[in-house]
Amino acid sequence: MIPLPVEIQLLGWSVILLFVHVMLQGQTATRDRGLDWNAGPRDGDAKPLGPLAGRAQRALSNFQETWPAFIALALAITLTGRSGSWSQLGAWIWFGARIAYIPLYLGGVKYVRSLAWLISALGLLLMLVQLL
Repeated sequence: MIPLPVEIQLLGWSVILLFVHVMLQGQTATRDRGLDWNAGPRDGDAKPLGPLAGRAQRALSNFQETWPAFIALALAITLTGRSGSWSQLGAWIWFGARIAYIPLYLGGVKYVRSLAWLISALGLLLMLVQLL
């Protein structure tokens, strides 16, 4: 078996991270709105989400905003054969910061959560530098 570039390995792990986000959001929303709401067609107005479920929803949305850039960079770096120390470091930084972001957001930790997002953006920038 041919070893995969770090960027592609982390791309695979990022799909798992997406599912973690989706499961957290779904479980917290179901806790607030009830199993009947979750199992039903979700027609009409939904009961408002509580603080934790709202944070889980916003954390998922935030992940979905930066994830396409990571996907594009990981694929472009791999397809062009430009994987190197900067792109690998950037991929690890992005991935680690995105993991840290989840409990920081769910816990309502101010400023540090924003710092985690900024660090993840730095990871993407390092990947971009390696690509260009």
